[in-house]
Order: sequence, then C-alpha cells, then structure tokens
Amino acid sequence: MADQRTADDPSRQKLAHDTVRLAVIVGALGVVFGDIGTSPIYTIQTVFNPADPHPVPVSIANVYGVVSLIFWSVMIIVTITYVLLAMRVNNDGEGGIMALITLLRRWKARQGRKAAATLAALGIFGAALFFGDSMITPAISVLSAVEGLKVVEPELERFVVPITAVIIVGLFLVQRRGSAAVGRFFGPVMILWFTAIGAAGIVGIAGHPEILKALSPTYALGFLFGHFDIAFFALAAVVLAVTGAEALYADMGHFGRPAIARGWLFLVLPACVLSYLGQGALILADEKNISGPFFLLVPEWGRWPMVVLATAATVIASQAVITGAYSVASQAAQLGYLPRLRIAHTSESTIGQIYVPWINWVLMVSVLTLVFAFRSSAALAFAFGMAVTGTITITTSLFLFIARWKFGAPAWAIGLGCVVLLGVDLLFLAANLTKLLHGAWLPLLIGLTAFTVMTTWQRGRAIVTRERREAEGSLQAFIEELHRLSPTRVPGTAVFLNRGKETAPLAMRANVEHNQVLHERVVVVSIETEPVPRVPVDRRVEVDDLGHSDDGIIHVTARFGYMETPDVPAALALLDPARTEGELNLGQARYFLSKIELQRGKSPTMAGWRKRLFVATSYITADAAEHFGLPRERTVIMGAHIDV
Repeated sequence: MADQRTADDPSRQKLAHDTVRLAVIVGALGVVFGDIGTSPIYTIQTVFNPADPHPVPVSIANVYGVVSLIFWSVMIIVTITYVLLAMRVNNDGEGGIMALITLLRRWKARQGRKAAATLAALGIFGAALFFGDSMITPAISVLSAVEGLKVVEPELERFVVPITAVIIVGLFLVQRRGSAAVGRFFGPVMILWFTAIGAAGIVGIAGHPEILKALSPTYALGFLFGHFDIAFFALAAVVLAVTGAEALYADMGHFGRPAIARGWLFLVLPACVLSYLGQGALILADEKNISGPFFLLVPEWGRWPMVVLATAATVIASQAVITGAYSVASQAAQLGYLPRLRIAHTSESTIGQIYVPWINWVLMVSVLTLVFAFRSSAALAFAFGMAVTGTITITTSLFLFIARWKFGAPAWAIGLGCVVLLGVDLLFLAANLTKLLHGAWLPLLIGLTAFTVMTTWQRGRAIVTRERREAEGSLQAFIEELHRLSPTRVPGTAVFLNRGKETAPLAMRANVEHNQVLHERVVVVSIETEPVPRVPVDRRVEVDDLGHSDDGIIHVTARFGYMETPDVPAALALLDPARTEGELNLGQARYFLSKIELQRGKSPTMAGWRKRLFVATSYITADAAEHFGLPRERTVIMGAHIDV
C-alpha cells in the first residue's frame, strides 16, 4: 500500500528520483574525481620548485600568471573539452579512449578509410600511455600526501618513502577483494576532502583577496605571451592540474554524463579553484611558502588531520586509476590487442568492477620501482605531465574526427576546435617535451613498450588466425564429408569452441580422424566480441543448422560485449530445443578446446624480434576453460602446432 502511495504521489516520485540521482553523484565523487581532485597537493609546488631544470621565479606577476594559467587550463581542457564536448560522444554509454577506438573501428569497417586505421592506431598509443599514467599516479599521489609529514615535522622526512611503499603494497594486496565493500565510503571521504580544501583555500584568499584577479584571462595571456620564455616551461607543471581528466570520460559508463558533470561543476571545480587561489595568495604573502603551500594553507592544528585525509584521498585516486588500468587491459584483450587475461569480477551487482591479477602485480612492481627511484613527488612530476598531455591530445584529436564524421559538425567548428582545443593540448605537449631528459622519457618508454606489445599481438594474432584457417579447412566441406563417411555416433553432446563457422575446429577434425567417432549432438560454438560494452540477452545466441536439419550438428554464434566475460554454458542454456535438432544435455556435455602451440617459423611474416615477443606474450594467456566458463572436469584439450 505504501509503495502504491509512493507511485501515485508525484512529489514522492520526484523525491525518490532526486535521492537516486544524488546517490549516483556521490558515487561518482568517490571514484571519478580522485585523481584530478588531489592535483592541488602538488601542482603549484611543482611550478615554483627551485630544483626544476627550468624554474619559475617567484614574483607577484608570475604568481598571478601561474594561477590564472591553471584556472583557464582546467576550464578549457576539463570543463570544455571533456565535460561539455567529449562526453557527448559515447559507445553505447561507455566513454574513454577505448570507446573512441571502437567507434573508429566501426567506421573503418563501413568505409575502409586509411584515416580511420591511422587514428585507431593513434588511439591505441593513447591507451598505452594510460598504462604509464596508471603507474605514475599512485606513486606521485601517495608520495605527495605523505610528504605532508615533513611540513608538519621536518625530521620525519626520512620516513616518507618507506611509509609510501607500505601504503602502496597494502593498496595492491587488497585489490583482489574488489572495491565494492569499501566503495560506499569513497564518496563521503571525497566530499569531506573537497570541503576541506575549499575551506582552506577561502582562508588563504581572505588573507590576500587580490588573488581573485587571477580569474581574469588577461593574466594568463599576459604571462604566456609577455614572459613566454618562462611561461612555456611552466606549462609542463601547470598541466598537472588536469591530471585525471581522462578518468571523467572513461568512467562515464558507470555513472553517466549528468552525474559527472554536476559533481564537477558544483563541487570539484569550485573546491580545486579555491585551493589554487588560496595557495597563490599564500605565496604572495611569503614566497618561502613555495615548499608546501597546500599543507601550509591549513592552520597548524589541522595539518595532521589534513595529512591523514590527503593520504586517504590519494589512495582513492590510486584506486580509481588502477581499476581503470584493469578495464583498459580487459577491453584491449576483448578487441584483440592483448592476449586473453584472467579476469575476476569482484561485484555481483556492478559488472565493471573487475580484478586482473597479472596487471595488478605488474603495476605494483612498477609503482614501487618509481617510488624508490624518484623518491619525491616533484621529481615524478616531470614524468607525469607527458603521460597526461599525450593521452589528452590523442583524445581531443579522435573526438574532433568523430564529431565531424558521426555528428556532421560543420568544418568551421572543427577548425575552431583544432585551433583552440587541440592548439592548447599541443602547447602543453611541446612544453613537456622539454622535460624529456628529466623524466618525461619514462611515460613515453612505457607507452611505446605497451604499444609495441599490443600491435605485435594484433599482428601475430592475425597471422595465426590465417595459418589456423588453412589447417582447419572449410567447416561446410567437412560436414559434407561427414555425411559421406558416416562415422560412428556415440551418445552425448560435444561442444567444440571455434573462431567462426567458416572453418572446422581442429579438435573436431582430430576426434573424427583419430577416434573415428562423432557425438549424437555436436555444437560448434563461435564467440564474437562486438564493439559495444554489453550485448542484450535476446541477441546473445544465433543458431545455424549448417545446411542439414537432421544430422544433430549445429553452429552457435555467442555474442558478448567487450566489457563482458564470455560464459559459454550460460549462453547455450538460452537455446530453444526446437532449434537445436534435439535436446542438448548440457549437464553432461563434453567441451573440446583446440590448443595452439606457437613456434617461430622461417616465413617473413614479422621481424624476428617481434616473433619472439609475440610467442613470449602468448605465455600470459589465461586458461581458456576458465575464461569461457567451461566445467574443467568435462573439458578436453587437443593440441596443434602453428608456425608464426
């Protein structure tokens, strides 16, 4: 009765709707904004860092110029490029650079344009740079927070690196449990964080309210063009203010554009701007405050709590980028750019919450290496900017291309976007290139390594597919041959996993040729990963009788989205017995896999080093039976050799 009253009362319906919407926004605050929301800890400190190879002198004009540059960079890159423009482009609700790549792949399939292939390759490099971001973000974020200890008690400086290492190890050890259990606490913690940094910023502004003049673009333009020799190099640190912008876009599928846009415009953006203004005011009051303006904004009695809160916020920021790396790796594997990886879903209600063990341990070792090698957030900042600007520049380029192709945006609008949006990105990219010898080489090396692995796997996979197709032969011809040979039929159902219905499964051929038998019910299953996040249940399976409706042999196409984990038994359970030429006893069915052993051949298909890389990469491939949800006790594996 109460539910009926709620349904009939428009005011109650509106209240319920608003409650749900608020819950989504709070969830987005806890996951999406961790990275960009912790940038105020280290951005201004890095700009005026005297150890920088191109230091920015502390002066009234420079402080106004830097703060103004930070504000307008955030407005142009985050607010305009991402929140107002890029987030309008999605792939069935999913955002991020991988979504843009899948849109380009669709366009390439229909148009066959070389431009789409080139841009897709550029997008893969952007995704590769994201792995560099995933390694650097936890290191610089946690380091910058723990460095607050030396602001509170200078003699604690020697404990910064060990404490950071312990926190990072703990962070990666709990990844297998998933973020579902603690996720509901992330939002309130980040709300407290943004409230605290905003309040501290207001205190700083109150001490020097003239800093509000920095909101005028004239200060940013005057600093940039009037002192270009200083401002250009400062951009390499200013870009740290927009780190995490890609996360807003990549996590759009989890929370939706409205929740992210509202969270950004009404809480995150104001809090971050107040913090930057407050830090600028503090430096104007005393230039000695450049050593730690973020923590010095807080009254002495509140610095210990702020260090604790900052550490919690940076752990949340790290959590977001780590799970982002899981998602990118999973989607890349689904699209054929990485081997099949073992993936564990950590939430029954949220499919996007996954854990990829191999990626987790690689990230942990990499992050710890960065912490012990660089030992400070300022040193890591030189490397961080390159990863950020590279990804942002590529995302902007892909967006402008898709906006023209998909939405038919007028040429003048695309031209304006190239001049303003892409121009700003390229300026930041050029500035970060000046830090190449001071750490910016690191994300480029990580990106190039990941890009090489991904493109080599894609190329090698295409070669193996071609060689395998020749070894398997035509499925239709094999079926006709079976009708002529009439092999002995044995009771039961056999399920053969295959790459398509054009060729015969190697395991099926071997079973007939060596054992001279065929099961009464034979199901050849092909898995198709579509360039969409999820496939509706009514489109999950498609049946083909292969030209004979009474031989007990059928082909089933099982479709999954790139964000889904294939479950073959569950897909087969959806089949209508009327279309399967008899009852399939799936409870006793035997599943047959064709295992391919790769070895380097003499054919000039790839360079020798790429062949070795491809074969080495194949060893991290996840177990097929586990990946496809097959019952291990009823799975038979039959092997074959293929030369690459």
